[in-house]
Amino acid sequence: MIRSLLFVPGDSRRKFDKAVAGDADALILDLEDSVAASGKAAARNLVAEMLAAPRSGPLLFVRVNDLGTGLILDDLAAVMPRAPDGIVLPKCQSPEDLNRVANYLAAFEAAHGLDPTRILAIATETAGSLFNVGRYADADERLWGLMWGAEDLAASLGARENRTAEGYHEPFRLARNLCLAGAAAAGVVAVDTICAVLDDMSVIESEAASARRDGFAAKAVIHPKHVAAVNAAFAPTEEELSWARKVIAAFDDDPSAGVVRIDGKMVDKPHERAARAILSATQT
Repeated sequence: MIRSLLFVPGDSRRKFDKAVAGDADALILDLEDSVAASGKAAARNLVAEMLAAPRSGPLLFVRVNDLGTGLILDDLAAVMPRAPDGIVLPKCQSPEDLNRVANYLAAFEAAHGLDPTRILAIATETAGSLFNVGRYADADERLWGLMWGAEDLAASLGARENRTAEGYHEPFRLARNLCLAGAAAAGVVAVDTICAVLDDMSVIESEAASARRDGFAAKAVIHPKHVAAVNAAFAPTEEELSWARKVIAAFDDDPSAGVVRIDGKMVDKPHERAARAILSATQT
């Protein structure tokens, strides 16, 4: 079960060593925004070393540079021999972009004898991408999840800011909701964006709780101190687990039933699917 994905600058071995010993379910080793242009080559080599270390903790994803930079093939050539657990594709404009990267991955996988590599696409970072978020249902099978992003989107829209202390402005809430619906339509994981407010823990707690309530399955984070709040928000509660067991038991007892009665309430097949998803999340 992946609840938290912690970004780690690809040019910092110190931050990696700290993060890999922490509680994040996955790390995103970043070759994009956190690495200066002059440091890209060195960061690729360092990320390859990070991937080569013994793995017994979090999954290791790599955020490569976007297709428009001309750097993505160099990034993949450096990291794919080390079999990352996933590739994060920034500024993914459309399923066509994703499929193009999937073709690149297929070549590297064949060369190095690897299984298909999952892709987490950041699918709302440009204005144009918003019109394509609902088109990922037929994308390459490597698509594992869709994440929304607000920082680059603000620049693309020409917005002066994307949020206040009370929350995101409407254009960015639109991107969030489109990402959630697009992921559900494609049958992949919906990942909530990072919380840029670092020191007020009530903000990350509120964002994570709202994301989980609405249907997101995980949240990206940019600071280790946010991980615990995210993990707690996305872990099923005892109350939810108890409800899920009751629902599944009721339908197992009467497989032909379309509706059952539990604790004085009518429960139907969508509730059964939700219950099974809750229990499944505790086993992955």
